[in-house]
Amino acid sequence: MEAFSDGVFAIAITILVLELKVPHEVGWPALAGLKNVFLSYVMSFLFIGLYWNNHHHLVHTVDRVTGRILWANLHMLFWISLIPFVTAWMGENDFANVPTALYGVVMLFSGTAYKILQTAIIREHGDTHKLAVAIGKDFKLLASLTIYAMAIPTSLFSPWLAFMLYGVVALIWFIPDRRIASQFRPPEV
Repeated sequence: MEAFSDGVFAIAITILVLELKVPHEVGWPALAGLKNVFLSYVMSFLFIGLYWNNHHHLVHTVDRVTGRILWANLHMLFWISLIPFVTAWMGENDFANVPTALYGVVMLFSGTAYKILQTAIIREHGDTHKLAVAIGKDFKLLASLTIYAMAIPTSLFSPWLAFMLYGVVALIWFIPDRRIASQFRPPEV
């Protein structure tokens, strides 16, 4: 499961960078015209990296993989795989309302799918499993989903404010989820 997921994350990042088109002109003005494309790329690269990092810690809590966990994981990867599309659409259209709102929808569903994967793992392993203990009520993820949900309608009247809200979510997750990582440190020798 982890190897397959890592491959999907790698492909998503690769597709993301392929959307950065080289300008035909030389000089700084040619690059300035790509600033919105580059900003959307940086944000999405960061998000995919954050999902990959946290997914890595999450799957290391799994003692047994079931069909439910596999399908929940595939569901999350589906939404991650859409990030390059909405990123390109948003960046190419200078953060227009609808593309920026759809970016938020994909991010909201990616986060929701991550929560579903967590829930599937906990259901398989029980409420006393190390993952359940580590995340507790998971206010960090719930806060992120709430911010995404607020950013979507915000993008319809202020796409740049919505983009900043997406940035707030990235900042929340920039440091990997220590609650999970701290549960799985290798024993000191």
